[in-house]
Amino acid sequence: MSQLQRTPLHAAHVALGARMVAFAGFDMPVQYSSIKEEHAAVREGTGLFDVSHMGQIHFTGPGSVETVERLLTCKVASLEPGRVRYGLLCNEEGGIVDDVTVYRAADEQLMLCVNAANVEKDYRWCVRHSPEGAEVRNRSAETALLALQGATSAATLGALGATAVAELKRFRFVEAELVGSPALISRTGYTGSDGFEVYLPSGAAVALWEALCAAGARPCGLGARDTLRLEAALPLYGQELDDTTSPLEAGLDRFVKLDAGGFLGCEAIRARREAGHSRQLVGFQMVGRGIGRAGYPISRDGRAVGVVTSGAPSPTLGNSIGLGYVPPALAALGERLDIVIRGRAVEARVAETPFV
Repeated sequence: MSQLQRTPLHAAHVALGARMVAFAGFDMPVQYSSIKEEHAAVREGTGLFDVSHMGQIHFTGPGSVETVERLLTCKVASLEPGRVRYGLLCNEEGGIVDDVTVYRAADEQLMLCVNAANVEKDYRWCVRHSPEGAEVRNRSAETALLALQGATSAATLGALGATAVAELKRFRFVEAELVGSPALISRTGYTGSDGFEVYLPSGAAVALWEALCAAGARPCGLGARDTLRLEAALPLYGQELDDTTSPLEAGLDRFVKLDAGGFLGCEAIRARREAGHSRQLVGFQMVGRGIGRAGYPISRDGRAVGVVTSGAPSPTLGNSIGLGYVPPALAALGERLDIVIRGRAVEARVAETPFV
C-alpha cells in the first residue's frame, strides 16, 4: 500500500487530537470532537476546514479561454475576471470526468479547482485535450486551500483584515494579503451556508490556520463537511457522479450549455437525453427507523429499482436523509421508496432538495 499524502496542516490536525482517516490518498481529519458539534458550528457560527487535498490546474497564455470553453460544460468566454463558475469535465460518452469550479483571474488566466481523488486524472485529461503550445500547470502541491464556512465566516475573515469580503458577492473572488501572504479569497461554499475559500502558498497555511482559530473559527473535519453538503443536496464525485453518469441524470442541467454546444461530450449528452434516461437522482427522507447508507439498494414493491449514493442523519432536521438514483417514474415528490437496510425494507419518501 502506498503511503498516504499529507497536507501542510497535518501536524496541526494531529496536535488538536483529530481522528485521522484515509481519504483520496491523503491522511485527513474526519472529526475533532463530534460531527454533530462541528456541523452546528457551521450552521450557527464559523467552521474551518482543511481542503488542501483538492487540486488546482492553471491555464495561461493565448487560447486559454477557448481551451477551457471546450473542456467544460459551462460557459467560460462570458466569465468576467474575478468570477467563478461551477461546471463539469465530460468524456466523449457524456459521462462526468469531474465536477469543478473555474476561476477567471484575467483574460488569459484561468484556474480549475478539482476534486482530490481526480487531480492527476483531470490534469492528464486537460493536457490531452489542450492544443499544442497551451500552458497547463498542475499547481496543487504548492497550493493550500482552507474553507471557512458558516453564518459568521465573513466577520471572522474581517478580523484578519480582509474586511472587503463582507461585500463580496457569491461566486466571485478577490486577491488580498492574509498573514503576510498573497491569497485568493472566493465566496462559493460547499455546505449550504455562507462561506469562503482561501487559496494561498502551502508555506503560509499553518499561520493562516492558527490566525483563523484565534479569531474564533472552529476546526471541522470531513465528517461534518459531508453532512453539511448532504443537507444542501450537493453531489460528491465518486458517489453521485462518475465517468458513466450524465450530468442530466444527476440534475445538473443548468450547468450544461447544450444549446451552445462545442464542449467535449456534448453530442453524447444530447443523444442520451433524446433516448431517455433510465434513472434520475433524487433526495429522500426516511419514514421508518434506519439510515440509508451509500450502496444500499432502493426497492419498490419488493423489486430493486435503484441505489443510495449518499445517506446520513441530518443534524439540522433530526431525521435521516439521502440521495440516490431511481427510475424517472418514481422521482416525483412524496413517492414511496423502500431502502433495503441489512435485508430489511424501510420506508422512505422522495423529498424536495436542498433539504436545508
